[in-house]
Amino acid sequence: MTSEILDAIDFSQKSFWISLASIAFNPLFWNYVARKEYNTHFITRTFGNSYYGCYALAVTIFSLGIFRDYLYKQAIENQPSLTLLQHDYIKVISAILFIFGNIFVLSSMYALGITGTYLGDYFGILMNDRVTSFPFNVLDNPMYYGSSMVFLSTALWYASPAGIILTIWVFLLYLIALEYEG
Repeated sequence: MTSEILDAIDFSQKSFWISLASIAFNPLFWNYVARKEYNTHFITRTFGNSYYGCYALAVTIFSLGIFRDYLYKQAIENQPSLTLLQHDYIKVISAILFIFGNIFVLSSMYALGITGTYLGDYFGILMNDRVTSFPFNVLDNPMYYGSSMVFLSTALWYASPAGIILTIWVFLLYLIALEYEG
């Protein structure tokens, strides 16, 4: 099965490599910038206070995420699909992953708020207590797991082996980011 998936990926497609790079760029960017802010307060100074700085970083991270998702979709569209994945039950699994992944991501953002979601702690904006309500009572890092579920749902929906490989890359990078963020 693994060799069948790898054989169905067109590694000559530039869009695959661009997507791979953009997936790597995002967590590297936000972790680098957040650490730089923590040590130098350069964003806070630029925007006049920590809240405005955190909101500016939030808009930047969110925008980069939308662009990354666009590049991911482009990569999938430029790749062959795998007949093995073109079944109704795969579409059902994909839809379930999409729904639950988005529930985890969106409920995490709701529970944390903008500053909790977008690295406010690096700006000195701390929450009063640790969030233990849903979805944090189900998963330790529901935003990363939920996001990975959405990537996988997209790959399965389009029967894309390249999408599966890119999803694995997303998940591995999130695990590495957690090592630095934890």
